[in-house]
Amino acid sequence: MTAATARNERKIPSYCYNCVAGPDFMTVKVIDGVATEIEPNFAAADVHPARGRVCVKAHGLVQKTYNPHRILQPMKRTNPKKGRNEDPGFVPISWDEALDTIAARLAAVREKGLVDDSGLPRVAASFGHGGTPAMYMGTLPAFLAAWGPIDFSFGSGQGVKCVHSEHLYGEFWHRAFTVAADTPNCRYVISIGSNVDASGGPCAVTRHADARVRGYKRVQVEPHLSITGACASEWVPIRPKTDPAFMFALIHVLVCEHSLGQLDLPFLRDRTSSPYLVGPDGLYLRDPDSAKPLVWDPAAGRAVPFNTPGVEPALEGRFCVAAAVTVDADDARHALVDVEGTPAHTMLVEHMRKYTPEWAEGICDVPATTIRRIAGEYLENAQVGATIEVDGATLPLRPVAVTLGKSVNNGWGAFECCWARTVLATLVGALEVPGGTLGTTVRLNRPHDDRHLSVAAGEDGFMAQKFNPTDKEHWVARPTGRNAHRTLVPIVGNSAWSQALGPTQLAWMFQREVPRDFNMPKPTLPDIWFIYRSNPAISFWDTPSLVETIATFPFTVSFAYTVDETNFFADLLLPEATDLESLQMIKVGGTKFVEQFWTARGVVLRQPAVEPQGEARDFTWISTELARRTGLLEPYNKAINRGAGGVSPLAGEGYDFSLDPTRTHDVDTIWDAICRAASTDLSQGQETHDLAWFKEHGFYTVPMPQRSWYLTPTLADKGLRYELPYQERLLRIGRELGNRLHEHDMHWWDTQLSEYTALPEWHDVPGRWEQALVDSGAKPEDYPLWLLATKSMQYHTGGNVSIALMREVAQNVRGHAGVIMNANTARRLGIADGDRVEIRSHIGATYGKAVLAHGIRPDTLVIPGQFDHWATPVAKDFGMPSLNTVAPMSLELTDATGSGADIVRVAIRRLEGSTVQ
Repeated sequence: MTAATARNERKIPSYCYNCVAGPDFMTVKVIDGVATEIEPNFAAADVHPARGRVCVKAHGLVQKTYNPHRILQPMKRTNPKKGRNEDPGFVPISWDEALDTIAARLAAVREKGLVDDSGLPRVAASFGHGGTPAMYMGTLPAFLAAWGPIDFSFGSGQGVKCVHSEHLYGEFWHRAFTVAADTPNCRYVISIGSNVDASGGPCAVTRHADARVRGYKRVQVEPHLSITGACASEWVPIRPKTDPAFMFALIHVLVCEHSLGQLDLPFLRDRTSSPYLVGPDGLYLRDPDSAKPLVWDPAAGRAVPFNTPGVEPALEGRFCVAAAVTVDADDARHALVDVEGTPAHTMLVEHMRKYTPEWAEGICDVPATTIRRIAGEYLENAQVGATIEVDGATLPLRPVAVTLGKSVNNGWGAFECCWARTVLATLVGALEVPGGTLGTTVRLNRPHDDRHLSVAAGEDGFMAQKFNPTDKEHWVARPTGRNAHRTLVPIVGNSAWSQALGPTQLAWMFQREVPRDFNMPKPTLPDIWFIYRSNPAISFWDTPSLVETIATFPFTVSFAYTVDETNFFADLLLPEATDLESLQMIKVGGTKFVEQFWTARGVVLRQPAVEPQGEARDFTWISTELARRTGLLEPYNKAINRGAGGVSPLAGEGYDFSLDPTRTHDVDTIWDAICRAASTDLSQGQETHDLAWFKEHGFYTVPMPQRSWYLTPTLADKGLRYELPYQERLLRIGRELGNRLHEHDMHWWDTQLSEYTALPEWHDVPGRWEQALVDSGAKPEDYPLWLLATKSMQYHTGGNVSIALMREVAQNVRGHAGVIMNANTARRLGIADGDRVEIRSHIGATYGKAVLAHGIRPDTLVIPGQFDHWATPVAKDFGMPSLNTVAPMSLELTDATGSGADIVRVAIRRLEGSTVQ
């Protein structure tokens, strides 16, 4: 090879965390300073569940880096008018001008006060998909911590329209922000709308592929045959939004058509609320002296407190309790004598008796024989009584699980589904044990990287919970954020993630109109709105109306990659050095989102594989400059020292790599200190590795016991129970919340209060959408089809729609050309494959090509991803439809947790002259 043709080739280790299924390891191939390929990092094969591989999204990062449409220098808006038809007039400015402009705005806010007259923060921020932007924003969290109150209420749909109820109820019941099957040990999975082969990343795809080789069975229950359904053993085409009826019937079969002896009796007796006695008023019967819930002791023939040593309480029957008290909302106590007490398990059995498979068949359009067979297969495969050795300990083996997907575990019906899924696990002892249903991370509880440490003894023998108060003295009557999460949603708590998981659609809706009996301070616009990796003008519901609201924000700062439909209305665009150009360390391993549960934990470095394009800057540099120019340098550095950089505190037992709080530190200095602290902490002082070491090696991990995947042993060690099946605490909290709202003459949340029940009842979930049509003045018969959205591996978070490679790959996957519809329905409507069609709801229309298939119900349409772009380069030329354009943002369709669902009633018609030859 001659000198003229010699090349400098390097392989740079890094990570991809562009969706919650990450992080995944990779290497960047660089030739003569130019990134050319993304490759696996097989050095991580022994620690990474996907064996060092990434999904298709990572392979688009090279094109992302060199995208000709990138914002490559700070830009300011010159047109004061904001609107979709107004040219922003963006012109380039210097970084000094951009940062000084922001600093001056922030200084003005601090002078006026960090909260406004309505008690709401004057600064708001919106970050995108599932916390993943934090894996790319360097030390910005430290700047936000130094600033003070920030309102994260203006969501982009990532919480309330995706997995939302699972987040809240999952953490409540078993510290499970996300829920997964223990796929490596599972034999039988009932997957209800869970499209994990599209959204679970390489870890899930690898594990499920291995499981299929091993011979496990996955039954896919959903209205259309998804990617995951195509890889399943069986597809059950259920009617949209009737999943609770299907699941209730499964429970019926287990508890009404099988004996108690076929279930996991010790688990129900010792690890759940099943033996707790319930009184005639639906509340627990409690000991008159200690107020502890009572159970029936068959040996003694009397009721005793649940934690009485040596008792094996009854699960079946009805018993006369000589003396008891009940505790209702607002600590209202009632003394009772000779009162009938019924074990919660018996209450469950009697409650589920009416939900037969024959009843469910008429609702969900699944044959009763199919429901009964699936329930039987689930019970048989549970192997009640089996054990397995894990890390030298003998644990129960229950290799069955039920997983839920988007629009099943959020919106109306989601509470019932999440409850039923978890009850199904408890009945066979498959909750948080090998082979069963697992929680994989926590976000509403702390610490985030070890959910076992969040388990502490609380009231009534259950885990302690950090709910928002509903008692008269402590209830937050005056919202502290624009989605009122502390006021309306007790279960969401008040952690750093709680605002983003509140009813974020209310923040948008109430800028336009509030209920007549709102009776709270008027919602205001923030003085400054920061936005990063988030495009709510595309990703939320009723996007045309949302765009109008975004246009009213007085000052918006976007950390921008390209122009998009949201930052089109920004006042400043700041180009951050993107995935392959900037420096950051994050935690990996342990148990995290989706199926990211490992047998190792550690840290991984993302480093500049190439120089930043144009004037793009590392986010840590931007954050440091903002801190310096706003006079917050010292609290900013102190926040980094505390661990606000997202990895670990810089000082611990036997080490101190703290930054001087009074000095401005460059990017490498900050991350070098974090590298040293993280490696020293992980190795318990045995190893210290600096930034240079991590740039060479990429990651550092230490072993983690597999037993930490399972929460049940921890509850057993602490003598605690899961708060299932009976929801007495939720019943009381709902009544208290109703008392508070009604004391303030507010009844606009009454429908949501109906969800606070001890045992969920079936209600006509699809009928809520039909009634919403009627209430809006439309006729359900004019919109006869259900429109759903489905996830796409190529476009999972929507942040890569401007990358041409993703479009090219997606065109090879069915459905990515338009709206999927049943071939027979299309024939009846005169629609051919490839015809351009109009999909219309009562609020508007979206347009795209018809994609005909037989693997979809006749009453259902499906659109992959989130499209209908009009500003984002490349994507605006796709001509792809979007559910979000035609789905209303509605209080009526908001459940008690504040979530909704990606589903809307529509009509479809062929556009004249549209046939594609």
